[in-house]
Amino acid sequence: MNFLKQKYLPFLRDGEFLLSVGLSLAFLLTSFVINYFAGIYTTESASSPVTDIILSNIPVFDVDGIFIYGPFVLWTFVTGLIFAKPQRIPFVLKSIALFVVIRSGFVTLTHIGPFPSSVTFDSNLLKYFTSANDLFFSGHTGLPFLMALVFQKNRRLLVFFTTTAIFFGIIVLLAHLHYSIDVLAAFFITHTIYHLAGWLFKKDKEMFLSDGTKA
Repeated sequence: MNFLKQKYLPFLRDGEFLLSVGLSLAFLLTSFVINYFAGIYTTESASSPVTDIILSNIPVFDVDGIFIYGPFVLWTFVTGLIFAKPQRIPFVLKSIALFVVIRSGFVTLTHIGPFPSSVTFDSNLLKYFTSANDLFFSGHTGLPFLMALVFQKNRRLLVFFTTTAIFFGIIVLLAHLHYSIDVLAAFFITHTIYHLAGWLFKKDKEMFLSDGTKA
């Protein structure tokens, strides 16, 4: 208890830090709302599916359990990482929020319908995060890769998050839940989002890096 008090007390007394955390939470919640309505729009606007060089040549695999619950395990781990060192909180949350907002913009511009043989999933909670029609680009791939870039100074976390991004990319392809371009493009777009976050939230990134980036 004393250890936690010593770790958190300086931050709880820092008005600028508390303001940054408050803004990051507000930005994150706003991004989820934008994402929700973007999903509704893409469902209403979805067109016909197209062929895909990978999906058209592999059978569909029932991996919906990994698709649904895998991210919850991942984000539980990420939550532990940022709360282990409070100075990480603002930059990580703002980077995620920026990712969600930019992805919402992309999916509203791209109306290709889901691949015909895609796995169907039944999750009341998941519907608030994905409509199954918000395809381009893959959030399952992009968000873990964003964390790889955010924690890149820690080699173990860089390898872990990059491997996770590739793993989830394979999962969504096996389930035919994303086209191959959705997965491949996620790496390139996410790289740009990371650098944009570093530019927009420079002070938060500097504070994040001040922890030595060691888990």
